[in-house]
Amino acid sequence: MRRFVIGDIHGCIATLEALLWQQLCIRPEDELYFLGDYIDRGPESKAVVDLLLTLQQQGYRVTCLRGNHEQLFLDAYASEDAFPLWLLNGAATTLRSFRIRHPRELPEHYCAFFAALPYFVVLEEFVLVHAGLNFRLPDPFADRHAMLWDRSEDADPARLGGRRLIVGHTPLPLPALRRTLTRNKIFLDGGCVYGRASGLGYLCALELKSFELFVQPNVEREHLPWHSFGSS
Repeated sequence: MRRFVIGDIHGCIATLEALLWQQLCIRPEDELYFLGDYIDRGPESKAVVDLLLTLQQQGYRVTCLRGNHEQLFLDAYASEDAFPLWLLNGAATTLRSFRIRHPRELPEHYCAFFAALPYFVVLEEFVLVHAGLNFRLPDPFADRHAMLWDRSEDADPARLGGRRLIVGHTPLPLPALRRTLTRNKIFLDGGCVYGRASGLGYLCALELKSFELFVQPNVEREHLPWHSFGSS
């Protein structure tokens, strides 16, 4: 059994498929952990979510965590006031891929998928979460906002039972991303949805037993320009 942790996808279905089938050659006995941000900015958010659901239905051992972009959708679904903020963070491509104009038009099974996404997973040697934890609190797991939005650069394994933290959320060029593999907070967002002229444009997966990093360049037909990763 292998364990793969996979960074932010952002609607890049062709790149995800290349990573899973060509690089990782996944098998049903493998464990796959996705760090969130399946939607927004990239061209095919619906196809990404459909693939994740299909893998689960086919018996693959898939765990999908909640990212800040899934939370932006949920907030926009719950409140009209939150809709503009989601639009500012790449919602247009998601709405287009689902062929809807408003989050409340999304079919119920997709809404249920987003609403059920856990914030974190605790493994024997690692804690997985989309963005980070708030180590200023007595209980780092008490701050759900930090789990989705944190950009701190380090973690405290002593507060996590000796475990290291693995996150996505903050896009890093590959050299910087590789340097985090020896640190207490490991980053796996290679900025897949962005062009490689910025040093980004990679979908990354880390196999936890061998600690091998797999890197899949973006192969989408649409590359979004690099401006600022903003909320990521």
